[in-house]
Amino acid sequence: GDLVLKKLYDKSEIWFAVLWIVLYCVLMSVGDTLSVTVGVEKSVTFSIGLLLSLLLLGFLTKNRLCDAYGLCKPKASAKEMLWYLPLALMLTVNLWYGVSLTLTAVETVLYILSMFAVGFLEEVIFRGLLFASLEKDNLTVAILVSSLTFGMGHLINLFNGSGAALLPSVLQVVYATAAGFMFTAIFIRSRSLIYCIAAHCLFNALSVFANDSALTDGMRIASALFLTALTGGYALYLFLTAKGKKYEDGQV
Repeated sequence: GDLVLKKLYDKSEIWFAVLWIVLYCVLMSVGDTLSVTVGVEKSVTFSIGLLLSLLLLGFLTKNRLCDAYGLCKPKASAKEMLWYLPLALMLTVNLWYGVSLTLTAVETVLYILSMFAVGFLEEVIFRGLLFASLEKDNLTVAILVSSLTFGMGHLINLFNGSGAALLPSVLQVVYATAAGFMFTAIFIRSRSLIYCIAAHCLFNALSVFANDSALTDGMRIASALFLTALTGGYALYLFLTAKGKKYEDGQV
């Protein structure tokens, strides 16, 4: 399996990224559907997410590609990155309207672990593999494609059996696109995905405690607008304060 992946990677990094996007979207959706069938939320999803994470991490490690795709210490100072405070603010949103727990203890643990796998995979695939493969030819195109595909990919929640409603899914696409823009900006500026992965994992994991039953459409829209403004604004700050210097190995 690793040999096949290496051949595809050597032939085309873009198609390698596309393969991972397809694998991730299809297999994790199948996992959600099977988990519902089994009757234990995220039980199959976690297993698939763990296997995909180990496979991808193993490939990058074996081929000494971890640094190239952001699995390394940030090269920009914390001060340059505003000490990543916008990421901390982002994490509060799921707890704005109280805390609720609707899953069993086992399902809650499986949900959190699944979200850790999701955070790792989505950052490495969309910000690492996809963005980096496009960045070499056109930085602007790479930013747009990475951000938009990441955002639009959340529409799959409407069809994967997770029971997502239309309004929350559309709002998620909007703020996920902005968040994708932010994570891409962080990667460009620091050449690291460590903080992106950590924030993504925690944001997703905290959603298990969100008090969704108390949310009105107005509350959902307010949260989405806040996330869009926060993440989009942080991304613009990172780009504007680069002051035209070249993004070279994270030295800006």
